[in-house]
Amino acid sequence: MPVDFLTPEQERRYGRMIEEPTPEQLARYFWLDDRDHHLVTQHRGSHNQLGFAIQLGTVRFLGTFLTDPTDVPISVVRYVASQLQMANTRVFERYRGSESRWDHTAEIRKAYGYRDFPDQPHHFEFVRWLYHHAWLTAERPSVLFDLATARCVEKKVLLPGVTILARLIAQIRDRVATRLWRLLAQVPNYSERNRLEQLLTAKVSSRQTELDHLRRPPTNLTAKGMLEGLERLAVVRSYGGTTWDLSHIPVGRLHTLARFAAAARAQAISRMSLERQLATLVAFANVFAITAQDDLLELFDRLMTELLAKTQQEGKRARLRTIRDLDAAARQLREACVILLNDQTPDAKLRATIFARVSAEVLTDSIQTIDALTRRPEENVYFTQLFSHYNGIRRFLPQMFRMIHFEANSSAKPVLDAWRFLRDYEGAKKIPWTQAPVTGMTTSWQQVVYDENDQIQQRAYTFWVLIRIHEALRHHDIFVTPSERYNDPRAQLLQGQAWEAVRPQVLRTLDRTIDAEQEVRELGEKLNTAYQQTAERWPENTDVRMENIQGKSRVVLTALDKLEEPPSLQTLRSQIQSLLPRIDLPELLLEVNTWTGFADAFTHFSEGGSRVQDLTTSVCAVLIAEACNIGLEPVVQLGVPALTRDRLTWVEQNYFRAETLTQANNKLVEYQSGLQLATTWGTGEVASADGLRFVTPVRTIHAGPNPKYFGAGRGVTYYNFASDQFTGLNGIVIPGTIRDSLYLLDLLLGQQTVLQPQEIMTDTAGYSDIIFGLFGLLGYQFSPRLADIGESRFWRLDPAANYGPLNDLARHRLHPERIVQNWNDMLRVAGSLKLGTVTASRLIRTLQRDGRPTTLGKAIGEYGRIYKTIYLLNYLNDPGYRRRILTQLNRGESRHSLARAVCYGKRGELHQRYKEGQEDQLGALGFVVNAIVLWNTRYMSAALQNLRVQGQMMDLTDIKRLSPVGHDHINMVGRYSFTLPEEIAHGDLRPLNRGSADSF
Repeated sequence: MPVDFLTPEQERRYGRMIEEPTPEQLARYFWLDDRDHHLVTQHRGSHNQLGFAIQLGTVRFLGTFLTDPTDVPISVVRYVASQLQMANTRVFERYRGSESRWDHTAEIRKAYGYRDFPDQPHHFEFVRWLYHHAWLTAERPSVLFDLATARCVEKKVLLPGVTILARLIAQIRDRVATRLWRLLAQVPNYSERNRLEQLLTAKVSSRQTELDHLRRPPTNLTAKGMLEGLERLAVVRSYGGTTWDLSHIPVGRLHTLARFAAAARAQAISRMSLERQLATLVAFANVFAITAQDDLLELFDRLMTELLAKTQQEGKRARLRTIRDLDAAARQLREACVILLNDQTPDAKLRATIFARVSAEVLTDSIQTIDALTRRPEENVYFTQLFSHYNGIRRFLPQMFRMIHFEANSSAKPVLDAWRFLRDYEGAKKIPWTQAPVTGMTTSWQQVVYDENDQIQQRAYTFWVLIRIHEALRHHDIFVTPSERYNDPRAQLLQGQAWEAVRPQVLRTLDRTIDAEQEVRELGEKLNTAYQQTAERWPENTDVRMENIQGKSRVVLTALDKLEEPPSLQTLRSQIQSLLPRIDLPELLLEVNTWTGFADAFTHFSEGGSRVQDLTTSVCAVLIAEACNIGLEPVVQLGVPALTRDRLTWVEQNYFRAETLTQANNKLVEYQSGLQLATTWGTGEVASADGLRFVTPVRTIHAGPNPKYFGAGRGVTYYNFASDQFTGLNGIVIPGTIRDSLYLLDLLLGQQTVLQPQEIMTDTAGYSDIIFGLFGLLGYQFSPRLADIGESRFWRLDPAANYGPLNDLARHRLHPERIVQNWNDMLRVAGSLKLGTVTASRLIRTLQRDGRPTTLGKAIGEYGRIYKTIYLLNYLNDPGYRRRILTQLNRGESRHSLARAVCYGKRGELHQRYKEGQEDQLGALGFVVNAIVLWNTRYMSAALQNLRVQGQMMDLTDIKRLSPVGHDHINMVGRYSFTLPEEIAHGDLRPLNRGSADSF
């Protein structure tokens, strides 16, 4: 029963006032009402009155009495003294030795109902609350400790000793874990338990266990890979996980246990007690039955995407190979047509004249060549090449029919009917093709699906169904249940009583009203104001002009000039760079940890024995190995217990995951936001999103092609947020280069740092009407950099409004009735996104299908057009705004340059096969970049202060243009020393560099 989960900072803060209370905290806890004043005045002497009042506020604030009641910040003393009209606060010092202070604590407890921690029945109620919370939430013990402390304060229970509370939490968590293991171990029957235990038995041939095999998803984008995925799904399902009733087990706890099973070594699980071992395997079998199905559908999605892309390429190459024959045939037909069109040729001799120049046989051959080498204009698929892959599809399709059970919404029901028709008649000798569903089949498909006898061709029909299933699956019109990645986003939207219950809260949070007409009217006023302001400044705005192209007005915007660097900025940057200490990257991480304590965020997966000696050193070594892309070997040091291979492997497997990296990163972001220099660069209310591309030479389904970025290979995009303080806030891994706008809101709503950006800037690739609408609904400003504003449409609400020179530009009319009719559903979407019941990227796909938005999608898009037009007008009208967007995007790109320098190993290529590994490695890269930014910012602040002390005057404008992403003074290659000088380890800064800027 480990109880050493508290960080030194938590122990230091427990029951004490470490920092100055905020004005809000002073007003909440130390304000004296009439009753308080009455009790205070019952005591003799100013020091007793002041001491009584401060002890009263202290117990309200901390939940306990201080051993030394005078050990409070001076702001508290002054705040309370002012209420008692005491000008002299020094009298409070006499209270320290006063014996009456003990009587005061007893009086306060009696008068205000404070109870000791062991008092019943309150202690029983507290333990029951703590037990239920631990059971339902699977919170870490340190989080439970903070929640328990807040609960005691709320219920007027005096805090016990820190060890007592920590021990109680550890005991309850042990009881909860024991109950969880017992309940899960009872779920499988005798034969199922035996099969589960065999998961941990290593095979003689491969020395791998079945567990090792099953938790690795397929990586082969072929029919063979699909068969492997189907086999994996069948094996996982065979353990019974989908048939067990686990509704009495909290989902969070089940998934936590399954994640542990997916990461831990099989040997570690086999060494557990039988009950815990069985529980872990039961959770694995249940959760991975869903995961394996999602992995298979992801593989199917990627396979179909690749197949269609390959078919297009094969078709293009085939046409290039035949173009010479096609030219020859066309020339022959030309000769015949020239004679045919010649009016001088008599009709009676027309055929003879033609055949005299071009024989009938040659014409016949030419026509046949053209028939063979050309395709009809309406055809959008190279059918011949596509159908040549039929045998590969047939390798896995029958098994997929049996294993995957699709569901559909009303719009995709015809697609599902066609799929079920193929499934029902799979393997049949005679198929009733006259009954085959063909709803939605286009003309081009009909021409290849039906033969000359109007009979359906099985090969063509199968591909038509597969392509439609693929499209519907990507739009989530076709889905599976249960699922995490391929479920129905509409079912996750708040609805019915659940929506009605939270709607008032959502309206307050989003600052919206239920009156749609009022919302449209107020937004229309903002749109009208933006038009008027832009029109007024138009004559003097030399950056824009109007051109008439094909009878339509089009705006042309002059690009921003390069912002020149004044000599003062160049000098200041050079001075600061020369002063920065030279440092190795491992020491930089260790030093940043002394400031932030980020290593405390890396907790053991199973929470048991969560800390070991010199864990910080091991954590920093793994961070270097992951971020620099060099693996563990270079950082392993024999003779150093914290840096042995076994120790680092153990830390990597048990401490590194998305959750711990996120929590550690949050500590860096919070520390950076408190530095004055960082606040000079930005307030944290602005962030930019951009993608960093990585080639993945290994075989994996979590990668995609893009010749521009990956050449002939494949790769992934690390799509991430950068704040205006240069810190990275959040990032996700996207296979290939999928349209960024789908993931913008996922990034924004998923980030958990202390910064809460309200304006998001992106490149042009991230913008659409629906994105503008969703951002507007959620209260965010979307600000993309526009490559060609002349292609943008400007919308108006009032057709009679006079916008002067902008009248021709504002020619597109909005339809506010769409917004009014769908306003409640729009709010429901926004509320669901805000409360996290639905994923933005999946929801957006359901709002538009192949560029054709649904009714709700049209309404959100209409709403977005108002926000987009206001943004476009401001973008045209304000060059400072355009400059600010460019500056922020450049900050994100400069972070990416630093990330490239850090990730130097293996030529900067990503060799992780699985999505989780890619996310962890790139998460570590983002973390190390943030650590460098933080270290640079603090030492740049010291350098600036040094220059001020020397009497140098500095322009604030120059300081705002400084950047903390430089790395010439940081050695990242070759030296991996994980030791710090004693004074640095205790929080002191290194001396600034006084010599020349020597390179490493």
